[in-house]
This record gives sequence, C-alpha cells and structure tokens, in this order.
Amino acid sequence: MNRSKVILVQPPIEDFYLTKKRTIPYGLASIAAYIREKGFSVEILDSLATGKSKIIEYPDEFSFLLPFYGKKDVTAFSLFHEYKHFGYSYEHIGKKIRAKEPFIVGISSLFTPYENAALKTAKTIKKFYPHCKIVLGGHHPTFFPEKVLTCPEVDFVLRGEGEKSMALLCDALKKGTDLKQIPGIAFKEKNSFYISDPTWIKDFNRLSLPASDLINYNFYQRKNKSSIMVVSSRGCPMQCSYCSVSASSSHGPFRQRKIKDIIMEIKRQAEIHNIGFIDFEDENLCLNKQWFLKLFLKIKKLFADKNVELRAMNGLYPPAIDEDIVSLMKASGFKALNLSLGSTSKNQLKKFKRHDVTASFEHALFLAEKYDLDCVSYIIAAAPGQTAQSSLEDLLYLAQKRTLAGLSIYYPAPGSLDYQFCETNHMLPDHFS
Repeated sequence: MNRSKVILVQPPIEDFYLTKKRTIPYGLASIAAYIREKGFSVEILDSLATGKSKIIEYPDEFSFLLPFYGKKDVTAFSLFHEYKHFGYSYEHIGKKIRAKEPFIVGISSLFTPYENAALKTAKTIKKFYPHCKIVLGGHHPTFFPEKVLTCPEVDFVLRGEGEKSMALLCDALKKGTDLKQIPGIAFKEKNSFYISDPTWIKDFNRLSLPASDLINYNFYQRKNKSSIMVVSSRGCPMQCSYCSVSASSSHGPFRQRKIKDIIMEIKRQAEIHNIGFIDFEDENLCLNKQWFLKLFLKIKKLFADKNVELRAMNGLYPPAIDEDIVSLMKASGFKALNLSLGSTSKNQLKKFKRHDVTASFEHALFLAEKYDLDCVSYIIAAAPGQTAQSSLEDLLYLAQKRTLAGLSIYYPAPGSLDYQFCETNHMLPDHFS
C-alpha cells in the first residue's frame, strides 16, 4: 500500500443513454487539486472515459417500460430501447485499483438514481483490494449519509462540497489525527454513526483551479477537438421547489467566481488542448449581466482566431436574457440558447414557486432567431399534481415555436422542497433508481 497515493473514481452508469460531453469529471479534478496541495499523488479513474458499453437486462423496477421501450426505437434520437452498462466493468475498476495500491479511494456519487452504481463500485474495489479506505462524496451521500454508511465497504462519507474536506481526510488518515475535526465528515462509530453537517466553500477567491491534467481529454472530443467543462458559479438564488441547489433547498448559497480565475482556468486548458467546445455547467450563467458581459468579452478576445463553440446546457433563465447578452453570446461562440421555461401553466408554476417567464421566453426566442442561434427549451412533466393535459399543452405551445422541446421528466430531487413534500405525503418510489 502506498500511503501517499490517492485515487478518485467516476463510477460507471446504467441507463438507456449517456451524453458524454456532460460526464467530464470536473468535480473530481477540483478535489484532486486540493489533495495535491497536501503533498499526495492523485489520479482520476474515469470509468466513463471509454466507448465501452454492454446491453444488460432491464432492472425489475423498470420492467413496466418493456411494452413501450422493448422494441427498437426508429425515431431520430433513438434514445430508449436498450438498457446498458456504460463504462468499464466493476471488475476492471477493482483490478486497476489493486494494481495501483492507493491507501484511500474517493468515489463520486452525484445523482441519487445512480447511487447503486457507486455502491457496486465500492463493493468491488474492497473485494479486489480490501486494504484501502473508501470515501463516498457528492449529492447523494450528502443527503443520505446513514444509508450509504450501512454499506460495509464504505468507510467514510463527505457531505457538501468536498475539495477541502477530502484533502483534510487524506492528511488525517496519514498522520492519525482526529477525524471529527474534518468538516462534512460522516463515519460509523461503534453501534451508531458520527455525522457532521454538510460543508460549503465560503470564499471562492481562494478556490484552487481544477487539476484538469488528470482528465482524459482524448476521450472527451468533438470533431477532433477537446471538449472542456467550466463551472463559474455554484448554488442558485431562485426558490424553485423542484431544485436541489435552489435557495429553498439545503444546498450552499449562490456564489460566483472571479472572472480572472475563470479566464486563467480556460487559458491553462487552451495551452494544453486544442479546445473546440466549452460547456458552462452553471445554473445561472447570465443572472448578473455586468459579470456576464465582462467574462464573455474576455472569452471572445481569447478565442478570436479560433472556432470554439460555447454552450450553457443547464438552461438559461429567460428574464436575465436581453439583446446585449444574446449578441455577445453569438459573437463569442454560442450556437444555441438553452432556455429554462418550466411550464406555461400558472397553476403549476405556483406549485413550483417559479415566476411565469413566458413573455421573456418569447423575447429570448425572438433574439435567438435574430442572431441565428438554435434553441432548446426545457419543460417539466409528471410533477406531483401536474396533469397529462397540462404537459400536453406545454408541448403544443413549444411545437409552435422555433425551438426543440427538452422534456424533463420530474423526479423528487433529495434536498428540494418537493422531496420533502413527496416524503411527507408518502409519494416516493420504492427504489432510488
């Protein structure tokens, strides 16, 4: 065992489809930067950085879908037909860990519907290499630390944002110091659990740049150029009931990074990679207009002689969009507007605690057409109390507009107001998946 070796793992995913440009392990690279600063050698084992996939049986809880998705999908998108294991096999991951002999392995468990894959990864690693300590972090273990710790193979959970706490845990395990001093930590203690509150980074001015050299960018390419991800803010000031990072949830507050730090991060990437695509994985990229204009004027200058496509795939808030912003988006490399509509139903919007953005949405569509930008517009369907008729009306509304419809099927996100509502009213499904 190497007491200075740390490996961070992005687990496989089991689903009907995968969008690889959104699986770049950016969060693990951010954590790796802090671990390095403590003097450890760190690697990222990205199980999804491979073209490997394997058709597997539908899980029992998805068997009701067979009459709908069991036949070959001949539509343009062809998303829902075969259920697959995307990425390396669990056994391959276990063997890779055993060969590298780290003393601690951190596993990302971001999304509750995929928690089983993270736990399978932990179990397999311990089977092949029982000597290491295993840590799970991310959104799911943040909200379900006790459930995650009931898995015998999981030694620790880190709750909240894990950059500093993971580095502190590595240091404490090596030196044998008190683990209870680590913010956000949870672990088994005799016949119970020690669980501390989630931790959130307060001072973004001291945020280390991600260790992006640890990401396999040879896999994350489009048209023979590298695709990169940037997170320029965290949290959200909105109150939307369905969202796990909103101001009404138990997530950290809305924080934006300094423009100079974002530009420094992109420049560092551009020195190493021939960048062709940048996804800003933010909830509120253009909420602060002056901040947005300053940032993208610099990005426009940075890539003035290069053909780099920019995208904000989480969806932009229509009231924050005006002509100054759209014209700069076009000039700096955006080819599409991803817009967050939610619903056109006033009754449903009231339940979502979300403003009616229809007027500003239509203005955004007008500006997109004026500046020759494609559009994707996101709506939510199947929320508690939402009727099929209401969702049909939303779809028919979008069918008349110059946009693709992005239909987000509702699920209760842990930490959100809606999750609490579903739990209180016994509406949660039997399986996380």
